Amino acid sequence: AEIKYFCDIVKSKAEKAVEEYKCGSAIDDYHIILNDPEIDAVSVCTPNLMHKTIAIDALRAGKHVLCEKPAARIYSEALEMQKVQHETGKILNIGVVNRFATSVNEVRRRIMSGELGEVYHVFVNFRCHRSIPGIGGAFTTKAISGGGVLIDWGVHYLDIVMYCCGDPAIKTVSGETFCKLGKNMKEYVFTDMWAARKPKYDGVYDVDDSVTGLIRTSGPVITLNGAWAQNIGEEERYIDFMGDKGGIRLQYGSDFTVYTTENNGLISFTPKFQTREMFQNEIDGFINCIKTGEKLPSHIDTVIVTAKMMQAIYDSAEQHKEIVLN
Repeated sequence: AEIKYFCDIVKSKAEKAVEEYKCGSAIDDYHIILNDPEIDAVSVCTPNLMHKTIAIDALRAGKHVLCEKPAARIYSEALEMQKVQHETGKILNIGVVNRFATSVNEVRRRIMSGELGEVYHVFVNFRCHRSIPGIGGAFTTKAISGGGVLIDWGVHYLDIVMYCCGDPAIKTVSGETFCKLGKNMKEYVFTDMWAARKPKYDGVYDVDDSVTGLIRTSGPVITLNGAWAQNIGEEERYIDFMGDKGGIRLQYGSDFTVYTTENNGLISFTPKFQTREMFQNEIDGFINCIKTGEKLPSHIDTVIVTAKMMQAIYDSAEQHKEIVLN
């Protein structure tokens, strides 16, 4: 694959990418890409607001698309993207990169093989002390991002759960979101903000900086606790898969530990295996599926269920009641 363009509405950013990667041309209008017959595929790495527009435009221009997570700000936008993918027949994959991680695929293999028995409960935990990515910018403006910690971090965790458990159907969803620590932006105390050099105190903060929820599926019950920011000085990022024969704790982005019994005794072990960088796996998979037509686990048809789940959590939080899904 050859990169022909880097595109950003701030052209200097595109020029910096050209200089860094020693390839391509810098442009500030993505329609140039759409009108170029040499282009086979587009990678959409914009804020969430533009995912739907650019992805749909690219699909209709005959381009394959790899769009960053989440698929879109809201579920209805993701459904529009899926509809156009079906109409055009072009590939639309979403950047749920953990589906290409060695450890995640090994956890999935163990669950699918029945090693844990019936997986009846999955507990998801993604909490940090004070880690809001950028006050007052795209991450904290709901009109741009669609949400806060749930749609930014939670999308990865929930997608791992769905993938490892065979993408069970969602039945009911209860959730609550909280906009507390970052709401008074000038009073928010932090060490750094990785997505912004300094806070934009004249910007917007109207998203969730913490979330909790309970999801019933055709498989396990899923419970979750997440926080960009909390007044507890601990960082916890893991998923517990609990079965009646064994359990697994998967450390996010790392290895996992298996807990089970053997010969009337309790045992645990942490497998070690060779891994390959999951982002490279994702990109290679995208390029290969363009050539072969293979439908990857990151295809919009598969991962749209996560968008549906997150929308239901937000709807439940807004209405303060359980959401029942078909």
